[in-house]
Amino acid sequence: MASDPLHDPEFLTSLRRDMLRFADMQLRNQAQAEDAVQEALAGALGGREKFASRSSLRTWVLSILKNKIVDVLRGRVRENATVNPENDENLQGYFNDREHWAEDTRPSEWETPQQAMENKQFWEVFEACLYRLPEASGRIFTMREVLGFDTDEICQTLGITTNNCWVQLHRARLALRACLGANWFGEAA
Repeated sequence: MASDPLHDPEFLTSLRRDMLRFADMQLRNQAQAEDAVQEALAGALGGREKFASRSSLRTWVLSILKNKIVDVLRGRVRENATVNPENDENLQGYFNDREHWAEDTRPSEWETPQQAMENKQFWEVFEACLYRLPEASGRIFTMREVLGFDTDEICQTLGITTNNCWVQLHRARLALRACLGANWFGEAA
């Protein structure tokens, strides 16, 4: 089994590092992230014969981790289940009376979006911005945009309403826009 990547220390070190970053971003609890990664790696090592090579080994192990993360999220108490728009930031300041972008808050043109998207530093800034989101918004945004959950799955997993989910996604996108504008595109916050 010398050719098995799961027994290659370099592969495992790299994989574990990436898994831990991903789990920590999702769970925002280092101990729970570590536990999820350990359980996923143990599950992969113990169930190696179930790997059918329909995807890369890395993708297979990460899918095990995603399932562990979902299990942790489902097991948590509903901690941010309701949204009170009256206590929210002044989101209306971004829009005019006709629900269009207010002149001074309209997204600016990006000079070279393709180059920015391909730049490794952009993704580091994006990850930092994503990590700064409030826990509920960051979790919901990542479940939707990274893990590919649909709205019903997110609502069922977290025990929230569809309206709450969309509000949290909206907040996350606005906060990411502001953070990336200030920290990457050089726009005034």
